[in-house]
Amino acid sequence: MEIKILGSGCAKCKKLEELAREAVHELGVQANVTHVTDMNAIMAYPILSTPALVINEQLKTSGRLPRKEEIVIWLKEATN
Repeated sequence: MEIKILGSGCAKCKKLEELAREAVHELGVQANVTHVTDMNAIMAYPILSTPALVINEQLKTSGRLPRKEEIVIWLKEATN
């Protein structure tokens, strides 16, 4: 599973990465979590603001900090 955190490295972006890693650990799934800070790479996705979360190249959220429970649900959906 490929998880990308899109954002400049602000506090919310770092928190989203932390939540994503916690969710991966909680589920015990194999995932590669990367934090994308390059603006050209970020702009390749249909987002208006950061932070954003992409799971297996599907945009799940942008412009807000989701709860860990939401991320867990998205990860479960991605493994089915």
